[in-house]
Amino acid sequence: MSERGEGVLTDAEKAAMQDRAAEQKASRRGGGKAAKKEADKQALLDKIAEMGDADRAIAERIHAIVTEVAPDLDPKTWYGMPAYAQDGKVLCFVQPAEKFGARYATFGFNDVAALDDGDVWATSFAITAMTDDVARTVTELVRRAVG
Repeated sequence: MSERGEGVLTDAEKAAMQDRAAEQKASRRGGGKAAKKEADKQALLDKIAEMGDADRAIAERIHAIVTEVAPDLDPKTWYGMPAYAQDGKVLCFVQPAEKFGARYATFGFNDVAALDDGDVWATSFAITAMTDDVARTVTELVRRAVG
């Protein structure tokens, strides 16, 4: 919740909502599917380019992993964050640390991801640096998530 009180959005939360509204407006614009997919991909790349150094390094590596491991996922933005969709639904996303003033970036998954493991499993992973070990973990998570 917001630090300003229950039911009140922070400036960062308001910005995310404005980003989402702009994304939805852009998705209703005319043009073919291929043009829309290309515009969505460019919007994702633009968001990554706008990030600070630490977040950008993480997002660029995750983008490379996702596009290699799961090339059928569609890159796009989601609430102003880099995201990857399967059949029109966001499967995974990168939440930059700076977006909400967190001490780490987050690589998260929505309910369409096939990460189920018994009665409890993680859907969000904190990343403070993109090491080779972290890249291996992200690669395995993406493979599992796409089923």
